[in-house]
Order: sequence, then structure tokens, then C-alpha cells
Amino acid sequence: MGNLSKVAEILPKEYGCVIFTGIATSFVNMWMGINVAKARKKYEVPYPTMYSADSKEFNCIQRAHQNTLERYPEFLMLLFVAGLEYPRIAAGAGSLYYASRIAFAMGYYTGDPEKRRWGSFGYIGLLTLLGCSVGTALKLLEIIKD
Repeated sequence: MGNLSKVAEILPKEYGCVIFTGIATSFVNMWMGINVAKARKKYEVPYPTMYSADSKEFNCIQRAHQNTLERYPEFLMLLFVAGLEYPRIAAGAGSLYYASRIAFAMGYYTGDPEKRRWGSFGYIGLLTLLGCSVGTALKLLEIIKD
């Protein structure tokens, strides 16, 4: 395994679940991107135009993807940091958050922006990741001891 074995020695063995959670989110992002591409054809919105002056439906589909991408760096940082100390909780919370992004998108895709709230349950996952990341930082600083 080379250098990876040295890293694997210090990571919790369940950290692989955290990595798979991060990988799974890439597939959700690709699905959303494909939906935007299909909507561009359907509503005749050419590249590089981000939003349509004529189609609220296209704008909702585009906005669901754009909002997810805007939150992605924060999510990944919290997922990977939380997973260092709490890998199973991080993987579960990350999965919950990304399931909520699917619900968020499906609500938004209706063309009624208020239905994006279908994904509101994701804040449970995101706040869990935040709390676990804080816990990880406090343990590294030895403010919290095992």
C-alpha cells in the first residue's frame, strides 16, 4: 500500500465510510448537472446563460444545482473533519444531508420555489457534522480528553 498504509494507520478504520459518502455526493451532483443540461434543451436556454428571463421552471432547476454547489465546499470540509473522530456519525449525517439535497431538488424541480423546503431536514445532518467537527477540533487541541 505504500504511503497510503501510513495514512490508514492513523485514520479510524470506519473512515472508509466517510470517503464513500463523499464519493456518493459526486453522483448526486452529476445527476443535478444532467437535469440542468436537459432543462437547457427543453427551455431553450443556451450556454453560457445562467438563468432564463422567460422560464421560471428552468431557473428553479438551475438554482437547485447552483445552491447545492455553493454549499458543497462547506459540506465536504465538515464531513471529512468530523469523520476523523466520529466516522460513523459523519457518514450517517453526510448521507442524511445529501438525501435532503435530493428532496430539495425534487421540490424545486416542480417550479414552485417554496417546495425546495422539502429538503429542510438536511440541516439535522449539517448541524451534526458541524458539532462533530467542533468536537474533533477540541480533541486535537486537548480541550476535550477521551
